[in-house]
This record gives sequence, C-alpha cells and structure tokens, in this order.
Amino acid sequence: MSKSKTNYTLIIILLLAFAMQSFGQTVVPATKQQVDKLIAVLKSDAPHKEKADACRLLAIVGTKDAVAPLAALLGDEKLSHMARYGLEPIPDPAVDDALRDALGKLKGRPLVGVIGSIGVRRDIKAVEPLAKMLQDTDDQVAQAVARALGKIGNRPAARVLQRALPNVSAANQLAFCEGLFRCAEALVAQGRPDQAIEIYDQLRKLDAPHQVRGGALRGAILARGSVGKIRRRAGETIRQYILRRNDGVSLLMEHLRSDDYIMFSAAVQTAQELPIAEVTQALTSELNRLPPDNQILVIQTLGKRADPQALGSLFALAMNSKTKSVRIASIRALPDIGDPSSAGVLERLLADADSEISKEAQEALAALPGQKADEVVMRMLNSNQADERLTALELIGRRRMTESIFALLKAAGDADPRVRPAALRKIGELGGPNELPALLNLLMRCKSTQDLDAARQALSAVCAKADDMESCVEKLTSLLSKAGPAQKSTLLRVLSTIGGTNALRAVRAAVNDPDTQVHTAAIRALGAWKTADAAPDLLALAKTASNPNDKTLCLRGYLGLAARPDLPVNQRLSMCRQVAGLIQRNAEKKLLLSALGSISSPDALALIMPYLDDPATREEASMATVAIAEKLLRGRNVSKLAPKLIEPLEKVVQVTTNADLARRAKALLRRAQGRGSRR
Repeated sequence: MSKSKTNYTLIIILLLAFAMQSFGQTVVPATKQQVDKLIAVLKSDAPHKEKADACRLLAIVGTKDAVAPLAALLGDEKLSHMARYGLEPIPDPAVDDALRDALGKLKGRPLVGVIGSIGVRRDIKAVEPLAKMLQDTDDQVAQAVARALGKIGNRPAARVLQRALPNVSAANQLAFCEGLFRCAEALVAQGRPDQAIEIYDQLRKLDAPHQVRGGALRGAILARGSVGKIRRRAGETIRQYILRRNDGVSLLMEHLRSDDYIMFSAAVQTAQELPIAEVTQALTSELNRLPPDNQILVIQTLGKRADPQALGSLFALAMNSKTKSVRIASIRALPDIGDPSSAGVLERLLADADSEISKEAQEALAALPGQKADEVVMRMLNSNQADERLTALELIGRRRMTESIFALLKAAGDADPRVRPAALRKIGELGGPNELPALLNLLMRCKSTQDLDAARQALSAVCAKADDMESCVEKLTSLLSKAGPAQKSTLLRVLSTIGGTNALRAVRAAVNDPDTQVHTAAIRALGAWKTADAAPDLLALAKTASNPNDKTLCLRGYLGLAARPDLPVNQRLSMCRQVAGLIQRNAEKKLLLSALGSISSPDALALIMPYLDDPATREEASMATVAIAEKLLRGRNVSKLAPKLIEPLEKVVQVTTNADLARRAKALLRRAQGRGSRR
C-alpha cells in the first residue's frame, strides 16, 4: 500500500473514531505517532480532501507541533479556512504567535480569515498590530479588524475603536459600532461599567442607523447600574448607592420625553429589563404628558413589568382617557399585572356605554386571576339584567369556576329562556358525575326544545367524566318509566352517547314504546350507536320496519357501522352482504358503496360490480372500485390479487364519465395487468 493511501486510511479511522466519541463513546486519544502522521499529510502533496480532513482532526488532537504546519497553509486560498479551523482550538500560545505573524504576510480573504481567528482566540497581544490595520483600504479587512477587536473586548481594544470611530467611512461604520458594542458588553461583564458607559454614550450620540443609537441607549441605561438587583458596592456610601441606582432611571426619563420615537421606544423597551420601583414611577409620571401612540407603548411595558404600582395610572386611563385605543391598552395591561384590585375597575367598565370598551373589560376579567374577579362574576350572575347573567355564565366557563356549580344549578331554573340552556351547558362543562342527580331533576322539568337539548349536552358531558359508566346508565334508565315523551327521548339520546350492553337493551326496548316521539328517538339512538353491538338490532329492525323512515334510519346506522375501519374486514364484508338485499333507495346504495370502498378486499369488488351498470350509482361504484384497487396494489400478495382487479377496473374505464377517475383506473389497470402476467 502506498504511503498516501496509508495516511488517508489513518485519517478515515480517526474521523470515525472521533465521530463515535461525539456520541458519548470512550475513544483512546490519538498517539503522538498518529498526530505526526497527520502533520506529514499537511506537508505532503496529498490531495486537497486529505489535507482538509487532517486539519479537521488536528482541531481535536493537535498539539504545539501541529502549529507551524497548519500556519504554513494560512496563505493557501483553498486550505486557509481549514488551517484556521485546525489552529483555533489548540491550547498553546504558539497559535497566537503564528496568527499575529501572518498578519503582515497575507492579503484578501486569507487575511480576513486570520483576523477573525485572532478575534475568536481573544488574543490581547494582537490589539496593537490590529490597530494599525483599522484604516486598511480593503473594507473587508477593516471590518474584520473592528469585529476582532470587539471580541478581544479589553480596554485597549475599545480605545482603539473609539479613537477611530469619528473618521470611519459610512461603509465600515456598522462593523466599527459592532466592535464597540462587543467591547462594552465585555467591560460590563468584567466589572468596569464606567468604561462601558463611555462607549455607549459615544455611540448613542453618533449620527448612525437607528439600531445603533437605540442599542447604545439601552446599554447606557443598563450599564449605569440599574439592571437586576442593585447591590451596594464595597466602600460605597448610601447616597452614592442611591445616585448610582437612579442614574440609569434619569437617563430613561430623559428619553421618555424625547421627540425622537426611535430613542423613546428604545428607552421604553429597556424599562422591561429594569425591575426596580423607580422605573415604574418614571414611566407613570410621564404617561399623561405623552401623545397617544407613545402612551400605548408605555402602557404595554407597564403590563409586562407587572408592577402593581402602575395600577393607579392605568385605572385612570382606562376610565377617563379621551382616546379609545389608550383605554383599550390600559384594560389589556391589567390582567398582565394580575392584581386583584383590578376587578372592581373592570366591573365598572363592563357597563361602559362603548360596547368595544365593555367587551375588552370582559376579556380582561376573564383573564384576571384571583377570588375578587370571581366575586365580580358571581355578582353579575345575580344581576336582574339577563344580558349580564349571560355574560357571567360565559365568564364562569372561561375562568373554570368549578365552585360555582350550585349557582349554576340555580341559574338553570332562570326565568329567561336564554339563561337556562346556557347555565345547563356550563354545568356540563364544569361539573362531574356528582351533578348527575341534579341534572336529571332539571331534565324532568325541561319543556322547551332549547332546554332539553342543553340538558342532553350537560348529561352527556358529566357522564363522559365518570369512572363507572354503568352507574350513570342505571340512573338514566331508572327514569325512563317516569319520564314524559320529551324527557324520555332526551334520555335515549344520552344513552346512545354512553353505549354499553345495558344502555343498548334500554334503547332497544324503547323502540316498542307506543309513543311515536319516543319510538322515533329510540330508532335514531340506535342509528347513532358507536359500537358494532347495535348492528344485529339495526338489521333486524330494517327487515321488519313498516315505516319507511324507520327503515332508512336503521339502514344508515347499520351501514355507518359497516364502514368503521376498526372492525375486522370479514365482519364488515358479512355486514354488507347481509344488508345488500334490503337496500332499494339510491341514497342507501351510495352508503353501501361508500362502506364497501373502504374495505381492502377483492370480495368487496364482487358486491360493487352490479352497481357499475346502474346509471344512478356507477360513479360511486367506480370510486369505490378505484379506492380498493389502489390499496390492494400497494399491499401484499399483489401478484395473486392483481388478476381479480382487471375486470372491475376495465368496467370502470368503460362506464365512468369522470376524467380523473378514468385516468386513475387506466393506470391501475396497467399495473394490475403487468403484475398479473408475472404469475
């Protein structure tokens, strides 16, 4: 094996080994001999990929010995990037020496890359040589130097950039500002906020894009010591501490009064990062002096700060501002603060003459936490105004006021025909099985269709939450003999929702009720049954029903069960065969075809075929045939099944008038013919 191939094999092995290491597996580190071989690859005439892979590995295992060979590639246009990739992680000062040495030897993209690597390594010794390059005629070089100095981020690097900033070209200004921002952030982190403030103040006074001025103002405010929990410094007097604490607030207030919306906005947004009471005081003290758009931004910030000190100002604006948008913003901020004292103000605003304000107050009350807000809602529920009671019911649901069940049961007997069903539905939403007896008592008193339907929804909802469904069924069925026709019909619908053997028995018995309303309700309940245990009853009734409507309801329910994909294929096919002879109306034929079309079996096609000759059903039969064929040709045993698909698909191609369906059938036919011929 050649030396080149041997080296490349080593590279592959090491790459795989370190890839395994990245997944948490323990790998033996590379030996000095292996590292030397990687270095040898760099010095050889190996292909570009081998050298690039060697650089990648040296980034992981490289030592001081690898620095010079990697540095030798810094001027190579193709390998400069990978050489720097290999150098940057090596923890040896020789890397910094090599990178600084390259500054005077390179140009263009390799030079820009080396400058970037110096910034990554934060080489403080590079500040002086980099400073000499800030005025380079190549803008990319000058910009890279500015960013690298920013990453180094010490005081000398900042000084260099500060001195150069006034004379920088427009093309390079943003890069120089970025470098200074990085320096300022680093100085704050190093505990030198005064030096950072000097930088931020220089930037915010600069004739620069708004993001520079706004960002500088933010930094200037925060660096003045007002971010986070302000701690007293060692040796600092209380007066000095208070002045420092308020210095950032003073700058904030100065820009709250600014006509420059960019700076105003930056100040307000910075306030979100200052969790001290003085900031809330500053914001609220300026509120009434601001134009509406500015007021709204401050109000939104007060909401996000969630400081209850702002409530007085927000209450006043919500109640009395002449600008609707300001009132709305104030109302929306109240739930964000979440103080219970807001409930009383929102209660008054609910009665505001402006419907939009009233609606916003309702939304805010729904979101406001606490018992006081619940008390407001309960007072509304006891109002003599039906509209207020309806609003209260909506809020009870949105606030999930489960403790209001007793009041809801009382409201279910309200004189207003709108309130009663609304209260019943809320009982269903918030109540549980314990409310079942009370709901049954209410049902027995229901008269209107709306009340009966709401009671049905509530009963179904609370029963669905029960661990013991049969207990609910027992309570429901025990009332059947005592209930009137309307109530009995409602109970039957609830039983169909619950399901189960005992519920089915009760519904089946009700089919023989002499009352027409109850009889029809029982048929409908069976037709809506969710499980296949109702299928025999539906089929038997379809065979014996003298009433065409009853027969239709039973057939539809039965076919709906036959179409259920969770039932075994053979059971569904059997159901379709048993019912096929009873079907006469076109609508029922189409339901049968829909059920058959969902059964992935060639036996289903035999039942479909006669309907392809019927003009009233041929399109539905065609769709069912194509649906089955598509599934079967994607499944197993295609060679065995394909011949059984040919005749039905040929028939579809002949009879369908649907161009898209014909195209699909032809494509399937070709596939079936091709697969069938391979047998």
